[in-house]
Amino acid sequence: MTRFVFITGGVVSSLGKGLASAAIGALLQARGFKVRCCKLDPYLNVDPGTMSPFQHGEVYVTDDGAETDLDLGHYERFTGRPASQTDNTTTGRIYLNVLQRERRGDYLGATIQVIPHITEEIKDFIREKDGSADFVLVEIGGTVGDIESLPFLEAIRQFHNEVGRDRALFIHVTLLPYIPTAGELKTKPTQHSVKELMSAGIRPRILLCRSDREIPEDERRKIALFCNIDEDCVIQALDVKSIYEVPLTYHREGLDKQILRCFRIEGHDQAPDLSTWENIVHRVKEPEGEVRIAICGKYTNLMDSYKSLNEALTHGGIANNVQVKLKFIESEVFEGEDPAYHLRDCNGILVPGGFGARGTEGKIKAAQFAREHGVPYFGICFGMQMAVIEAARNLVGLDDANSTEFGECSEPVIGLMTEWMKGNELEARAANGDLGGTMRLGAYPARLADGSRVAGIYGTKDISERHRHRYEVNMNYRERLEAKGLRFSGLSPDGRLPEIVEHQDHPWFIGVQFHPELKSKPFDPHPLFVSFIKAAVEQSRLV
Repeated sequence: MTRFVFITGGVVSSLGKGLASAAIGALLQARGFKVRCCKLDPYLNVDPGTMSPFQHGEVYVTDDGAETDLDLGHYERFTGRPASQTDNTTTGRIYLNVLQRERRGDYLGATIQVIPHITEEIKDFIREKDGSADFVLVEIGGTVGDIESLPFLEAIRQFHNEVGRDRALFIHVTLLPYIPTAGELKTKPTQHSVKELMSAGIRPRILLCRSDREIPEDERRKIALFCNIDEDCVIQALDVKSIYEVPLTYHREGLDKQILRCFRIEGHDQAPDLSTWENIVHRVKEPEGEVRIAICGKYTNLMDSYKSLNEALTHGGIANNVQVKLKFIESEVFEGEDPAYHLRDCNGILVPGGFGARGTEGKIKAAQFAREHGVPYFGICFGMQMAVIEAARNLVGLDDANSTEFGECSEPVIGLMTEWMKGNELEARAANGDLGGTMRLGAYPARLADGSRVAGIYGTKDISERHRHRYEVNMNYRERLEAKGLRFSGLSPDGRLPEIVEHQDHPWFIGVQFHPELKSKPFDPHPLFVSFIKAAVEQSRLV
């Protein structure tokens, strides 16, 4: 019997509902349960694919090609279960589905309303998970009290009434702010948040109280009294050094025990196996050294823009038992300053993905600095394309080498497949369902060259990685680039699309067209990030 846990948030945004959902999933897995996490997002966009990283953070891509919220990355990193198209929906998607059905006549001329049509569509999204796991954790995006969240709150209220309290549980994440002038934590925001939730017909049975310090017993009793819940269901969620401590701290506070007790599941007094998380936290807290990695990007003002990337680098550090210190550099600065000033103290350089012309020349200079100074370089998606342009300009001598993404150019070493493939090649790809000029989203296979560095890193010749891009490296330049040492070491299975390049005469210089960070986990670090950080450690010993 599938149990459903709904996680809501109050007082302010960014309290960590997604992280809480992921950590709860990890705890339940440690007790032997099968878990599935999903998210309901209240914004009107159909998906975050067209949203600015400055506003929404990174777009997380699943194997089946869904552009989703970054919290799905948390779910995967903590549970290891691959997310899919059906694990994330938005208000925009819900309304789109309902309106499309209305246009088809599915409602037989009925007046379409928020209740019951929108709420039923939301409940259908939840219902389809029934039977897929022992526990389905459903995060409700936004903050209680937001007008956008009301249909979701009404839908989960109805769902709870339909399946009963033995199959549905509400957990509310809230904030206890500390007022320095008063010298105490304040419970009133939490009380008002719960009151707002109860006005929507939802009574939380567990409170996760975010705080930067211990919550006194008197305050917990006060919260329990005024919020009408059991005292031992007021769980403090304190700030921690590493997000991977969260499952351990939740367990110490008894959260997993209370969840099982609420569902009347026996065995809640038995200890879960948390040895994996204990080992990860030990490596994070007691590293044997450190390396500094420069991330030369376009969205460095918002950490969430590169959330999966940051975590994947941390995973590489965990595997090498070193602390990875990240130095974010806005790539535009290299267009007016010497890169050496910013990069000389770094043991590795990473140029991540991105869209548009802004900051591209700076990224190209970062790749050039890494190549000329023997600094480990990792180019991801756009970062690979910039490394290819750099090699075409400075090694092959094609001064006008560029990408057609930025406009017309005489040497389009980067472009849409439709711009450089011959007609019969495009027809062959179209016959396989792969049309040129469209966004490549989701998992695609690649084949690695014998004797290449990447083949040694992966330990196999055939891989599958997640993509999110439109433009490709132009295969017509392969011979000239390889003649100068830039090997095309990974190709699509049909041999037409470059997936990986590497400089053969460099200590560690790899560019990949895909996003390996999306598949990295703390207990299963991606091999490319493990190898990259290892190369950075070796470089640090040479300084």
